[in-house]
Amino acid sequence: MSERKRGLYVQLYNIHGLLKSNDLELGRDIDTGGQTKYVLEFAKSLSEWDSIEKIEIMTRYIADKSVSEIYSQKIEKVNDKVDIIRIRCGGTKYIRKEMLWDYLEEFVDKTIKYLKTQERLPDLIHSHYADAGYVCTQLTRFFGIPFIHTGHSLGRPKKDSLLNNNFSIEEIEKRYNISKRIKAEELTIFYADKIITSTNAEIKNQYGIYENFSEEKFSVIPPSISLEKFYAFNLKREWTPDEKVIRFSLQEELWRFFTNLNKPIILALCRPEKVKNIGGLIQAYGESKELQEKANLAIYAGIRKDIKEMPDLAREVLTDMLLLMDKYNLYGKMAIPKTNFENEIPELYRLAAESSGVFVNSAFTENFGITLIESAASGLPIVATDDGGPRDIVKNLNNGILVDVKEPKNISDAILKILDDNNLWKKYSQNGVSTVEKYYSWKAHTNMYLEFVNNIFEKRKIVPKTFIETGRKFLNYKKLIILDIDETITGNEKAIESLKNLLINKSANIGFGVATGRTIESAIKILKEIKFVMPDVIISSVGSEIYYKSGDEYEYSTSWAAHIQSSWKPRKIRELLDRLSFLELQPKENQREFKVSYNLIGKKDDIKKAVDLIRVNKIKTNLIISHDVYIDLLPFRASKGRAIRYLSYRWNIPLDSILVGGDSGNDEDMLTGELLGVVVGNHTKELDKLKGRRRIYFAENKNAAGIIEGIEYYKFMENKERLDNE
Repeated sequence: MSERKRGLYVQLYNIHGLLKSNDLELGRDIDTGGQTKYVLEFAKSLSEWDSIEKIEIMTRYIADKSVSEIYSQKIEKVNDKVDIIRIRCGGTKYIRKEMLWDYLEEFVDKTIKYLKTQERLPDLIHSHYADAGYVCTQLTRFFGIPFIHTGHSLGRPKKDSLLNNNFSIEEIEKRYNISKRIKAEELTIFYADKIITSTNAEIKNQYGIYENFSEEKFSVIPPSISLEKFYAFNLKREWTPDEKVIRFSLQEELWRFFTNLNKPIILALCRPEKVKNIGGLIQAYGESKELQEKANLAIYAGIRKDIKEMPDLAREVLTDMLLLMDKYNLYGKMAIPKTNFENEIPELYRLAAESSGVFVNSAFTENFGITLIESAASGLPIVATDDGGPRDIVKNLNNGILVDVKEPKNISDAILKILDDNNLWKKYSQNGVSTVEKYYSWKAHTNMYLEFVNNIFEKRKIVPKTFIETGRKFLNYKKLIILDIDETITGNEKAIESLKNLLINKSANIGFGVATGRTIESAIKILKEIKFVMPDVIISSVGSEIYYKSGDEYEYSTSWAAHIQSSWKPRKIRELLDRLSFLELQPKENQREFKVSYNLIGKKDDIKKAVDLIRVNKIKTNLIISHDVYIDLLPFRASKGRAIRYLSYRWNIPLDSILVGGDSGNDEDMLTGELLGVVVGNHTKELDKLKGRRRIYFAENKNAAGIIEGIEYYKFMENKERLDNE
C-alpha cells in the first residue's frame, strides 16, 4: 500500500436483507443469502490487514417484531475494527429490496448526517448490489470519496432471463421494480472508480450490455470462503461438541423424510426464488426413475417457519415445490427441511459428501455461485448451470459438470453420470479439495483487493460532473446564511457591494445560499447581473427545488425531489383552479415539476375560494401568496422554510445557526421558528404580523443594508450569536 499517515477507513454498503455479526439467517428470504454472507466475511478478512484502521458495514435499521431485535441496534460490533452501522430509511418495518427504491434518498441523507459526526470521511466506499450502488453514487458525487462497486447480480441480464422464461414485462416491473434498478446500475457504472466482478464472463456478457460500460473500470476478484469452516468430509479431525449436535440434528431431520437412508444425497441449497429454478431440479428428479432409485433429493430453500407467513415470491416458490413433490410422488425420497443456523451449512455439505452424493445448482442465471466453492472445499462434486460464474469455477477446479438447466433431463443425466462412476466421483471430490485454496482463499482475495485500492488512490481522477467541493464544504459548515434575492439582496447597489464583501470575507465554516421564488435559471441570471457572490446552494421556485454549486454550474438535488414528491397532484390542481376566473396561469417558464403558479387578477378575498376548493377536494398542497398577487402551489412538504430545515437536517447544522433574510410573504415560513430571522426595512405588509416574535429582527435599513444590520445584530460572524431581540 502507498504511504498514509493513518490506516484505511472503509465503508461497505449492504442495504437490504438481514445482516448481523454472527449466525446469519441465510436463506430466511431472498434478500438474505450469499451477498450478505460475503460482505460480512469480507469485512472480517479485510480487517486482518495492518493497513486497515476501521471498517463500517452500512445497512438498514429494522425494528420489526417479525425479526430479531439485533437489527434495531444502531451500532453492532463485529470485531475490534469492524462495526455494523444501521441507518433508518423507509420506516422501521422489514421490507424486500424491490420496495426500497423510493427510500434510498433518505438513506443518503441520514448517512451524510452520520458522516458529519465522524472525525473524517471514509477513504473508500464499497457498494454491494444496485441499491447500495445508488447511495454510494450520491456520496461520491458529494464528497469525491473513491468508490468501488460489486453488483452480485444485475438487472438487465435478470430482465432478459425472466423474459426468456415467459415472464411478462409488466410482471417483471411490478415484482422487481426493474427499471429503477437498471437506472441505478447505469449511474453506478458511470461514477464508480472500480467495479469488481467474480468472472470475466460477467464483465463481457452482463455488464457489457449496459450503456455506460467501460471495460477499463472492471477487475476480476473471485469470492472466497472460510476454509476453517468448509473442510473436506474425509479430513481426520475431532468433532467439536457443537459439530456433533449439528450433525445429529441434520441427520435426524433427514431421517424424517427418507425411507432409505443409505442412498447418496443430491443436495441443493439456495434462496426460494424463481430464478433459482428449483422446480427444474425437482422435475429432473421426478421424471427419472433411475435417479430416484439411486439417490435421495434434499432441497434446503431458505429458513422458514410457516409458508403462509413468507413473502409472496418465496411462498409461491415453496408452494410449487410441494406441488411438484406431490405430482411426482416423491414422498420418502425428497426432503425439504427447515434450516435455522449458518453453522449447519458446512456439516450439510460434508454429510452429502459422506453419502457419495452430488451438489446441484440449477439456477437459470448465476453471477458466481459461492455454494459451488463451499461444496468443492467439502469434497462434494457438483452439477451446475452452464451460465456465468460456474463456468470459471469448474474450469479452475475441475470438480463437476456444467449443463443447460433449461432442459431438466440434462440435470438428471449429469447427476447419474457422476453417481454411476465411482472413479469420476473421487476425481471431482479430490480436485475440489486440493485446488480450492489456490483460487478462492480470503487472503488472496483481500490482498488483490488492496492492490486495486492502492491503484485507485495513486491514479484516481476527479469524477466528472460532481459537486465535490461544495459537498466537502458543507461537511465543515457550522453556520449558514440564506437570503431571498429580490428586494432583499437587490435594490441598493452600494449595499449590495458591502454585503458582497462581507460574504467574501466570511469564515470558512459559514456557508451562503439563496432562497427565492425565481426559477434556477432566473436566479443565476440576476446574481450574475449584479455581480454577486455565487451561493453554495440555491433554493429556487419558492422552495420546490434545491441546487448545489457544481463548478460553474448548479446540480439539482434529487434527494429533495424525492422528499417532497409524496401526494403531489399538479394535474388535479390545474383542473380545479384553471376554471376560476380570478386566477390567471403564469407563463410556462414559471411552471415547474413541483410548482403550479398563478396571478391573482381578482380581489384579495377571492383567494379563500381557491383555498376552499383545494381543501374540499382533499388535495395535499402548500399554497403560498406573495405581494398579494402571486400564488404558488407546491407539494405539502415544500416551501422555502422546509427546504432550509431539510438542509439543516441533512448537513447537521443547527437551526439556530442559520440566519435567514427576506422581505415578503413567501419568506414567512423561513423567518419563523428556531432560525435567526432578519426582515429588511422595505418588507411588505404581509410580514408585519411577525413583529415582536423571538428570533425575528426587523431591520431599519432596506435591502442588503438591512441584511448587514441583521448580521451585526445577531453577531453572526462571531463565535456566539444573539438569539433574541432584547
